Amino acid sequence: MEYELLGWPPDGPKLRLDYERFSYAGKFVMTNTGKAVASDGDDLVAAVAFNEDRTDEATLWLRYVTVAGDRRGEGIGPELVALVRDRALERGYDRLRIAVNNPFAYEALYRAGFGYTGERTGIAELVLEYPVPVDGTDDGSSGVRYRDGLEEFRDRDLSAEEEAFLEARRGADPPDA
Repeated sequence: MEYELLGWPPDGPKLRLDYERFSYAGKFVMTNTGKAVASDGDDLVAAVAFNEDRTDEATLWLRYVTVAGDRRGEGIGPELVALVRDRALERGYDRLRIAVNNPFAYEALYRAGFGYTGERTGIAELVLEYPVPVDGTDDGSSGVRYRDGLEEFRDRDLSAEEEAFLEARRGADPPDA
């Protein structure tokens, strides 16, 4: 697997992803976001788009992470996010954030070292951050905030796969990063 950062905002490359294989495919044609990709030989299997926060130049937002439908669950997404995370820190960003709308993405971001902030954007997305936010109720390692985030998903209309995923993690500690 090859992981590559293709460009930084606001001059990112345009990616044309197959909408039948990738969620959010249309979002990757914008050139105002940075991009990173994962490829298996000549086959593009994942992509992430990101841009700087409009009000905090020290914060980079991961806007869209997509993994080809036939390659999900292999750990490619967290590895690609980790590449962007490390390069962003080297570039001088203090913090990375992402808003996720499903428990699978939530878990994948935890595997990349992100943690739930307790915040939401809109009505459906939970905000995760790197480095993991620490407050007086959770030192980032006890799993309280991780489980709180999973609970947020339980009140939604979920697929059978999402319900099984959440049930398997009831009371669990965060996954290893």
